[in-house]
Amino acid sequence: MREFGYQRVFDVPGAVALLGADPDARCLGGGTNLVDLMKAGVERPAQLIDVRELPLGGIEAVEGGGLRIGATVTNSELAAHPEVRRHYPALAQAVLSGASGQLRNMATVGGNLLQRTRCGYFTDPTKPCNKRVPGSGCPAIEGEHHNHAILGASPHCVAVHPSDMGVALAAFDAVVRYETTDGPGELPLTDFYLPVGDTPHRETALPPGALITGITLPPAPVAAHSRYRKVRERASYAFAIGSIAAALDVQDGVVREVRLAFGAVASRPWRAREAERVLTGGPADAAAFTAAADAELAAAETLPHNGYKVTLMRNLVVAMLTELTEEAAR
Repeated sequence: MREFGYQRVFDVPGAVALLGADPDARCLGGGTNLVDLMKAGVERPAQLIDVRELPLGGIEAVEGGGLRIGATVTNSELAAHPEVRRHYPALAQAVLSGASGQLRNMATVGGNLLQRTRCGYFTDPTKPCNKRVPGSGCPAIEGEHHNHAILGASPHCVAVHPSDMGVALAAFDAVVRYETTDGPGELPLTDFYLPVGDTPHRETALPPGALITGITLPPAPVAAHSRYRKVRERASYAFAIGSIAAALDVQDGVVREVRLAFGAVASRPWRAREAERVLTGGPADAAAFTAAADAELAAAETLPHNGYKVTLMRNLVVAMLTELTEEAAR
């Protein structure tokens, strides 16, 4: 086992200073992903900076609407918060669909954003993986890939992002807040994750030494009429093979506003902007929902064993939007 340092921090400037001084340092929140990867030899940090005592644990309303969520808020706290459940129900549902209650009690919002892919080749140091060792190859393309990406992948990596929470955050235009030694910064969640390209080992646009301090959810009245649905191979504590966060505002049978994001189909939570464009201003019916899904999925590039995801995601779009339309009509 590789030796590593450990320091607990109690203020943001102290944490940022430590991160800025050591490029091989990692933040330790709940440790539900990082510690597992350390045990497997995938992550080998020189130092762990324990951020659990930082004053970043609150959830508060933002003036004019929206929410501000601290990075050390646990997944359980997020899912149970009355303002989240009332104004962003798909986010609460997404968090509750991820992992077990014990893990949700430990996992943090900041850590959830930074969790790594569960691709078996990535988590096995005896196998090549461009995400883990740049230039070593992507054996998933010719090997086991039934749960791998159909959107936004590249010949260098076809792994998918595992977060449920991130899918709902993408649908609601969440903004990631961070702090560096140069001061604070923000990144829209849709820009937070980098395209795969030929550098799959570069996963986020965070500056070096940055500490995630929280997430801001802007006002989104449509989010109050939202749902999250996750399809998995077994009913209990499994990662998605496809998921969707959807919000819909229908008036007199016409789509006034719609938000859609997909999970388990790309290296990052996938905002379905083409489907949103096709739907907005049009009829709220199954034919329109199918056409919108097909417009988004026209860019899909499948491998021999993951083409089923195109049909799965089309069916999820139609089913979810139909349910939301029927609910609005009651």
